[in-house]
Amino acid sequence: MKVLLINGSPRRSGNTSLALAEAAKTLQALGIETETVSIGAKLVRGCIACNQCKTKGRCIFDDDLCNATVEKMAACDALIIGAPVYYGQPNATALALLQRMLYSGGAHFAGKPAAGVAVCRRGGATAALQTLIMPFQMMSMPVVTSQYWNIVYGREPGQAALDTEGMQTMRTLARNMAHLLQSTHAPVAPALPEREPWQPMHFIR
Repeated sequence: MKVLLINGSPRRSGNTSLALAEAAKTLQALGIETETVSIGAKLVRGCIACNQCKTKGRCIFDDDLCNATVEKMAACDALIIGAPVYYGQPNATALALLQRMLYSGGAHFAGKPAAGVAVCRRGGATAALQTLIMPFQMMSMPVVTSQYWNIVYGREPGQAALDTEGMQTMRTLARNMAHLLQSTHAPVAPALPEREPWQPMHFIR
């Protein structure tokens, strides 16, 4: 079993990367292989509704990450996409990539578990998270949850590691995803994953 993680942040080693790395580390400890794709500062085109993908079987634009990432997803069993929050929304390149992948290569995504992760300084994360996961419901992709919304807080690079509850949320998300994948592939569903004692973290201490 393998999970594809997409880091939608232009900062390859920023807080979104830290959040996804925490989930990936937990998945790997549970025997789930992972692969991470980072958008970084690369150009990602938006969908222009040309519908060429419906006859060609792939997006007409072959000069960015879209088609190559769809091919990776064909060999994976689940998806986690993380994005920083810009003006209460996922950043534009992450959203453009997600929309084009699902429209042009939806057959490789349909039915596979998926999760979104929103990373922000302070506000807008719930709206961004909702935007990320809404396409999954249209693709019959089971949305994997955690102990809280899949949100991690941090502004400057590295600050997400200080969000103890956010990091715990990522680990719980990974355990829930591993459980779902293992249940799907096992003749008998395994026991529910053990939960860590809750580590609530508040802005005001």
